[in-house]
Amino acid sequence: MISAWESLHFATLELVRSTPIKQRLVSAYRRHLESIAQDQLPGEVRESFDKLMCSLRGVKPLRGEDVVSASVRKMSIQQADDCAAQVVEIFGITCRALLNSARASAAVVQLHAADREPEVALDSDSFEVPSLIASH
Repeated sequence: MISAWESLHFATLELVRSTPIKQRLVSAYRRHLESIAQDQLPGEVRESFDKLMCSLRGVKPLRGEDVVSASVRKMSIQQADDCAAQVVEIFGITCRALLNSARASAAVVQLHAADREPEVALDSDSFEVPSLIASH
C-alpha cells in the first residue's frame, strides 16, 4: 500500500509536467490523490485536503464525463493553479510533520555512561615534549 506521503509526492511530480494545468490536475487526482484516506494525513492538513477534494469533485458531470473532469473543466485557470498549489502545500506540511515525528521518536544515543568514574585531569608535566619543538 502506498502511503499518503508517497501519493502526495507523486501527485506533486504530476503537477510539474509541461501539459496544461487542468490536464495535470485531473491526472494527479486520478493517479494519486483519489486513493488517499484522510486518516493517513497529519491532522493539520485534513481540513485543507477535504476542501481540495470537494473542489475537485464539486460539479455534476455531463453525460460521458466523470465528476473530476467536470469540476476541473468548470474551473478557471487561476482556480486550477490554486488547487495545484494546495496539493504542493499539503505535501510540504505532510513532509514536515513526518520529519518532526521521526525526530521526536528517534532514540537518544548515550555517549557517556552516567556511572563512569571521572577521568583524571592531566597537566603539562605528564607529557614529554620533544626537544626540537620545545626550543622554539
